[in-house]
Amino acid sequence: MLVIISSSFIGKSFFVIMEDGNGMQATLLRHDEDVEEGDLKGRIWDESRRIWRVALPSVISRICTFGTIVVTQSFIGHISNIDLAGFALVQTLSVRFVNGILLGMSSATETLCGQAFGAGQHHMMGIYLQRSWIVDLITLTVLLPIFIFSTQIFKLLGQDEAVANSGGYISLWFIPFVYNYVFSLTLQMYLQAQLKNMIIAWLSIFRFGFHILLSFLLVYTLNLGVAGAMIALSVSSWFLVFGEFVYVFGGWCPNSWKGFTVAAFKDLVPVVKLSISSGVMLCLELWYYAVLVLLAGYMEDAEVAISAFSISLNIYAWEFMICIGLLGAACVRVSNELGRGNAKAAKFSIKVLLGTSIAIGVFFFVLCLIFGRKLAYLFTDDERVADTISDLSLHLSLSILLNSIYPVLSGVAIGAGMQGSVAIVNLICFYVIGIPIGALLGYLTDLQVKGIWMGMIGGVVTETIALMYMAWTTDWDKQVKKASERLNRFYVKTSEDPE
Repeated sequence: MLVIISSSFIGKSFFVIMEDGNGMQATLLRHDEDVEEGDLKGRIWDESRRIWRVALPSVISRICTFGTIVVTQSFIGHISNIDLAGFALVQTLSVRFVNGILLGMSSATETLCGQAFGAGQHHMMGIYLQRSWIVDLITLTVLLPIFIFSTQIFKLLGQDEAVANSGGYISLWFIPFVYNYVFSLTLQMYLQAQLKNMIIAWLSIFRFGFHILLSFLLVYTLNLGVAGAMIALSVSSWFLVFGEFVYVFGGWCPNSWKGFTVAAFKDLVPVVKLSISSGVMLCLELWYYAVLVLLAGYMEDAEVAISAFSISLNIYAWEFMICIGLLGAACVRVSNELGRGNAKAAKFSIKVLLGTSIAIGVFFFVLCLIFGRKLAYLFTDDERVADTISDLSLHLSLSILLNSIYPVLSGVAIGAGMQGSVAIVNLICFYVIGIPIGALLGYLTDLQVKGIWMGMIGGVVTETIALMYMAWTTDWDKQVKKASERLNRFYVKTSEDPE
């Protein structure tokens, strides 16, 4: 039997002295720095593969999903400037408002499914999915008056009458579209928690191509105008949902989907509580941009201001889709490791995620600085709108750079189930700091739309600093314990359990 007597560094080498009963022998190992360097490179590579296994399909699906909105906006923008402003108003205010609530509430599914998968409680994932459908369906139905009475709401908010009337008409066409969120958001989180979201990427690619062809057919060939563009949006969105249903119900998730069960109606109250805190967290973040668009609507040339701000936000959102994919990866990796009880792996994953996301942000920062004005003509032929977007290019680029950090930290919070704390941070940074600064700079100076955007940047900067501090000071061993307690509280036995 070998017994280690001592170990030491001599120069750049690491020696271990052992005794095997017949005498002592010295064994030369690799230099410790080489070991650490090799191990670190290997760990980073391994973690990056795990991250992109979740993030890449999520990025593809979200870019394609958001792309359908942008394509629809582009078609409508070439029909009428008033309808473009009306679409921008509905999409940025009403749809973002509802999407924020549903996305936030669905993130509870991501937390629970990710931790259940890490803990090996696979059958619970299907139950969590069904519970989220129940909660989200009821929530969306309660919110329908936002779309039904959009014209009156926009006028009450002081928007231009022509834009408000156009927005009210378009908002009715959005009703069948928004119902797809109930299933598409939750199914994506359910599938990516178990590393099966590549199917969503393929479906999203097909859906995007189908949407473009259908839009051309309905808008130009059949000459249906705005109605044709909105019909194409709804049909293509449900194409994705039905594809996901076929995959889940068709037997490709045998361990996590055991069929519909009445257990989904049990323990709804704690799920609702987690869903509400998740909803508030993301809503405060998504509504922040909606409020800024609303402020732009009170400018002197409201049509140009709304269109320019909305188009700039959509350009901003393209890169944000990549960050949202990394947000999903952060949530899955952190929740999986907490479910397994490995706090150290969770912390290492956070570091790799941040490094990856910042590198992507720097790339798009440079890209946006170079092609800022040219991107405007993808959405509009109006020189005034293009000029306004060009003036915002530097601010847009800075926002994109900052955008590469805080979504990942938000994903970390979702994975750990800390949505309530982040909701408070969002409230303070965005609504106490960002919006007041934007309003002051936009209305009390000559900066106009640029001033509003500067306020937005101020809110994002403080948000980023606060979330970094939160992640740095979090006791991750304590989060492991909380994850275990949460899963034990929601656990439902199956016939396959030994007891």
